[in-house]
Parts: sequence; C-alpha cells; structure tokens
Amino acid sequence: MKVAVVTSNPNKAREVAAYFAGVLTVEHVALECPEFRHADVGEIARGKAEFAYKTLSRPLIVDDTGLFVDALGGFPGPYAAYVHDTIGNAGVLKLMEGVEDRNARFETAIAFAREDGIRVFRGVLPGTIVAPRGEEGFGYDPIFEYDGRTLAEIPLAEKSRISHRARALEAFRAWVEREAGGDRTVNMSKNE
Repeated sequence: MKVAVVTSNPNKAREVAAYFAGVLTVEHVALECPEFRHADVGEIARGKAEFAYKTLSRPLIVDDTGLFVDALGGFPGPYAAYVHDTIGNAGVLKLMEGVEDRNARFETAIAFAREDGIRVFRGVLPGTIVAPRGEEGFGYDPIFEYDGRTLAEIPLAEKSRISHRARALEAFRAWVEREAGGDRTVNMSKNE
C-alpha cells in the first residue's frame, strides 16, 4: 500500500518512511492544511485528514501533537507550538513556579484517511516538567523529563524510538500489519 505523509516537514516524512520500510510505501506531500481548533489532538488530526483527503483523494496520514501539563489544566495542550513560539520554555517554567505537581504528557495523534474512512492512532509519552537540561532536540525537550532524563539529554535515535510520535506510529503499524494479513490489503471500517 502507498501512503502520503502530509506535512510541511520533510524530515518528519523521511522519519515515517524509514519507520515503515518494508511495510508501506511512503511519499511526502507538502500540503498546507487548515489549523482546526479542538481540545483533542485526535480531532485536530481527523480534521486535517478530512481536508487533505478531499484535496488529494489518496490514502494519507497527518498528525498533531500537544503538551499537556496536569497542574495547568492541560495547558498548553494542542496549542503547544503557539505557546512555545510566544512564551517559550521560560514562560512555561514561570507558570510552574511554586507548583509541586510537575506531571505532564506529550500526545501525538496520527490520522489515516482513505476512501472508506479515517482512523486515529495515538501515542502518549508521560513525564514531568523540570529545569532545562541537555543539548539535543528542540522545543520543549530541555524541560520535559522522561524516565530520569530530559528529551534533550536523550540521543535522537533513541528518542525517535520512544517518543509519543513513535508510539502513535507503532499503533498504526500494528494495525496495518494486523489488517493486512499476508496480502497487505488493508480493510477498515468507516470513521473508526
């Protein structure tokens, strides 16, 4: 099966292609999708997938990611990129001053669309918000700790295997392989 990865980030498309080598043929399509608003990254990914499928009329995946901080009521949630661009890690840490509950999670939702519907796969990486550490990664990586290390302290190859995106991709891959049986023909119910 051939799947288009709809993203403006060619590195993300290469990562997905490498992940699915031998399972799916992956093509990068740089299509700008509208930014849908919703508290659930799965619903945002679903909206992007609907738009992309109406535009391209071919099997595709899109994703959306959020950072959810428990003590902040889930903020910044699906607005993580905007919040990082406006107040950055320093602003998030300022909001967390004096807060004992540092629990947070990254969540990625991948929406797979084709003519018979859309299916959403999720990956969650639990962690805590900490003082900045590490030189790797980008965005919130220096302040997000998972299993004793910040994401900025974890080498990229390892991070790519354990990340929220990797977990969502693994859920999608497991479903593709389960549905494919031996012939790689994927059948799916509408809007699962």
